[in-house]
Amino acid sequence: MLSIRSASDALPRYAGFNRARRASTNASSRDKYKILVLGGGARGLGVAQQLYNRFGAAGKPLQAGDIAIVDPAEYHHYQPGWTLVGSGLKQKSTLRRPLVELIPPHIAHIPENVASFDPVQNAVRTDAGRLLTYDALVIAMGLQVNFGAIEGLPKALADPSSGVSSIYSYQTCDKTWEDIDTLRAGRAIFTQPQGVIKCAGAPQKIMWMAWDRYRSTQRGDQIKVDFFTGMPTMFSVKKYSDALDALRVERGVGGSFGQNLVYIDAANRKAVFRNVADGTESKEDYTLLHVTPPMGPLDVLKGSPIVDAAGWVEVDKGTLQHVKPEYSNIFALGDASSLPTSKTAAAITKQAPVLTENLFHLLDTGKVGPAMYDGYTSCPLLTGYGELMLAEFKYGLVPAETFANSVGIRQLHDGKKLSHFFRDLFPWVYFNYYVKGKWFGPSGLIRPKFS
Repeated sequence: MLSIRSASDALPRYAGFNRARRASTNASSRDKYKILVLGGGARGLGVAQQLYNRFGAAGKPLQAGDIAIVDPAEYHHYQPGWTLVGSGLKQKSTLRRPLVELIPPHIAHIPENVASFDPVQNAVRTDAGRLLTYDALVIAMGLQVNFGAIEGLPKALADPSSGVSSIYSYQTCDKTWEDIDTLRAGRAIFTQPQGVIKCAGAPQKIMWMAWDRYRSTQRGDQIKVDFFTGMPTMFSVKKYSDALDALRVERGVGGSFGQNLVYIDAANRKAVFRNVADGTESKEDYTLLHVTPPMGPLDVLKGSPIVDAAGWVEVDKGTLQHVKPEYSNIFALGDASSLPTSKTAAAITKQAPVLTENLFHLLDTGKVGPAMYDGYTSCPLLTGYGELMLAEFKYGLVPAETFANSVGIRQLHDGKKLSHFFRDLFPWVYFNYYVKGKWFGPSGLIRPKFS
């Protein structure tokens, strides 16, 4: 992540976490770049590589250092895998790589935080005081996870005996598995806040995995599982929401809707929820509490001239170009953008080729390209060990099940094959193809054509 408080920054130390950073071996001392990419996460790495390759494919190769990635992180994480860690299926150390090892020599790396934006001068300033100028700017900075927005949460996460965990940070995803696996009896509550979060299916994924773990180890009768969500339904798309709610009822999982977690009393194992509609509060006892914190735009973006009132970079939902003509050389994708779709890695794989094509045309001809993003995203909803429901949809919350057509899998039924893909194939594809600019979402290894 970038300049702000990432999931790791917002938490106390846990399990020997070390935030030491190392400078990139290919950091450039230049201050002027053809394309400046802010963020070396899932968004920034993939799109930087695709942009470099697109110019080469057109016979107009860029010079080494024409593209730069600005990101001070020591490690790049495959964050969808944190659910697998919380389910006891992966070791978290296998799901990260040193960032410097993922940035090739022809792309410059500036290991600094972004401190401010000056789009009129085509520049950003870093926390080290450097003024970086650009011909085009790509904002791929992600969002921030606000652990501190829930009173008592950071302290509870730092306490190994609190029964409180979260898969939304590298430090605590393994604590989630420890809490789930050691619970023998009691009440397990899983939460989801109202509003925008990354991977909106993840709060349920870990709940279903815990439920299945308890059932398969003959603890199901001793442990009550409840889902408390600030949202009005199980999922935003009706088709999948209906299926998930039917599954919840069938499995005896409690559902409390329109309820936001606001306070944790870890010493007494109590959680306070606030009703979204009327503001009334209720206190719930728990033995295990898995928390999905509220999330929002990065502090460095809030109030800058390039964002909307909510703090997201304001781009056209089709072209991914900034909506203001004076900032037409600014593009954004992923979690930091205003795109009205789910904030998932799958969405980014479809967004990156669109952004690449349109930005290439802009720099080559002065006009944005013909590519249009239709809002496609997907959410592989683990519903147990060897079970998975794949939700795919586009703008308007309309199901768009392209994955089923390409590999012959029925979205709501063929769980064993899909769960294998999610557990084993997806992380392999991610590190071997996507971050190298060679994976294009539903079209796989074939770069889509636009006209």
